[in-house]
Amino acid sequence: MMLIAGTVPIRDFPLTVGRAVAEGEDMVVEGRRIPCAQGTGAMISAALAAIDYLKLEAPQVLVAGDIGQGKGTREIYEYLIGKVGDISPRVMVLHYCLPVMALMRTLCESVQRCPRKVLMIADAGSMYAAKAAGLAACFDIFTPDATEMAFLADPDATHPAYIARHLFDADTSRTPELVAAAYQHKNAARLLLVKGAIDYVVDGGDIVATVAEPNVPALEAVGGTGDTITGLVSAFVYAGLEPREAAILAARSNRMAGKFAQATPATRVRQVIGQFQAVFEEYLCQWSGVCYTAGGQQ
Repeated sequence: MMLIAGTVPIRDFPLTVGRAVAEGEDMVVEGRRIPCAQGTGAMISAALAAIDYLKLEAPQVLVAGDIGQGKGTREIYEYLIGKVGDISPRVMVLHYCLPVMALMRTLCESVQRCPRKVLMIADAGSMYAAKAAGLAACFDIFTPDATEMAFLADPDATHPAYIARHLFDADTSRTPELVAAAYQHKNAARLLLVKGAIDYVVDGGDIVATVAEPNVPALEAVGGTGDTITGLVSAFVYAGLEPREAAILAARSNRMAGKFAQATPATRVRQVIGQFQAVFEEYLCQWSGVCYTAGGQQ
């Protein structure tokens, strides 16, 4: 099974565990509605779109409200620390949480005691905590954007807000340099999907692919489209694809969905997510060999 965990910016939203379903422009978990505007909601919605198309078992979702005070973050970490061994997910995705290094260390220790290998993916605050705690190598996939890539490359920064100024000005043209620095300092997961005007797929420090087409510049201005890439790569890994292939497929799918949505800076991420099924129907078989008909996989 796949387990996805992250906070949502909703005051007093209780710790909630269950299967998520898409309902209109929202996502519903155990009867509680979560907007899919960006963040964890957008990430889970994108994962659900791919998982539904691939006819896989729905993921288990763990969410809690946190508006910056840390309560929801602690609840999520404490639940995972106590339960991950029993759940023993095949894929675990950690998303928006405050970067609490001590809790991340304890969680990684709990994961290492699981009866089977857990493929671990992190983005946003969970990625920050893993890097700052010196635990990046425990993760299989990180999905940073260009500024977050600069954070991973900075050996001293504990948060993207504190990276050196010359790194803060990084753009995707400097990605190879930043990738080399991140791996040199052991601050990168085994695979990186660096999101930007050009998407870079990095395996063990080597840039193995770049994705630049279709070029949809307006997609960069749509909040949540970085989160959707994380959801897609998570779903494709859950489907059994190798991380490298899953990352390339996620980058292509996200861009094509932006093209299908005719994205403008005013486009909402839900409109992009709504195009994923059409993208999969037209391109998934061609890109990956994962071919579906009305009756299922061929």
